[in-house]
Amino acid sequence: MAELTVGRLLTSWQLDVPALLLVVALGGLYGWGVRRVRAGGGAWSPARSAAFVVLGLGALVVATMSGLAVYDQVLFWPAAVQNILLDLLAPLGLALGDPLRLAVEALPAGAAARVRRAMTGRVVRLLTFPLVSTALVLATELTVYFTPYFATALRVGWLHELMYLHLLVAGCLFVVPVLTREETLPAWCTHPVRAALVFLDGVIDAVPGVVVMTHGTLIAGAWYLHHHPSWAPDVRQDQQIGGGAMLSIAELVALPFLLALLFQWARAERVQTAALDRHLDEQLAVVPAASPAPAAVTAAAPATAASAAERVRPWWETEENEVAARIRRQHGEK
Repeated sequence: MAELTVGRLLTSWQLDVPALLLVVALGGLYGWGVRRVRAGGGAWSPARSAAFVVLGLGALVVATMSGLAVYDQVLFWPAAVQNILLDLLAPLGLALGDPLRLAVEALPAGAAARVRRAMTGRVVRLLTFPLVSTALVLATELTVYFTPYFATALRVGWLHELMYLHLLVAGCLFVVPVLTREETLPAWCTHPVRAALVFLDGVIDAVPGVVVMTHGTLIAGAWYLHHHPSWAPDVRQDQQIGGGAMLSIAELVALPFLLALLFQWARAERVQTAALDRHLDEQLAVVPAASPAPAAVTAAAPATAASAAERVRPWWETEENEVAARIRRQHGEK
């Protein structure tokens, strides 16, 4: 093959039919969902659509059909970049598009209910449980590189395509439930917990890159030694470059992932505060004004007057819950 340069990396492309069919199917379904929501009078953020198409599907296309795919048979580092794009960047883009919420809003009530039941089923709950899905991502990367999986996939076309899908699904199992607006995670996975999990995942995602970069044994060494072009760096150096690229991309992806979650957290707090304010305004509007009782009645029936005063007390002074306690604290500060 011709020597790999920046120009050839950017301009060399090859068709990958299974990947193209997947991109067309995902993009078509997403576009259909957006049209359904808007036709029903709803709204769908163009930013979400852009993230799904440009970042999610775009990363999938680049990983499987760009110069990375053209040169992954003769150099290790393009294959390593391919895999990390499929495992981390493409799932992040797809998750930012929130396809689960789109499916629920676009489908009829019966079908939407089935989707929700599927998302909260026992098997899906297990696979998307944060610690389990994080372990699956790490195990997938290590299995690809430190078993015969990767070396065999270089020789067998259908297994190579299956490896692409395996990496994409493993990444989506962690990222999509964390960023979706649907309740797919356990109740204890609040936004602060999710932020901690994303930080932990960023640390764990760096492990495969470090291991590949420092591993003493060549990964798929027989294949790359046999196909090593004269213009390429030494095979061991090629592997170190690939591990470094994996580490760099993993850390770069972790930052927008965390920022997206923090943005969702801030928005959820604003929505909750606005709902609390509306509830407070409604309660204040229905509280009747206390009218002064006649002196004779007050003198004759003090117990009745006390009972009436109790009835017109604001709800937050008599109820015992978190919202009432918060309002009492605010009034106390005033």
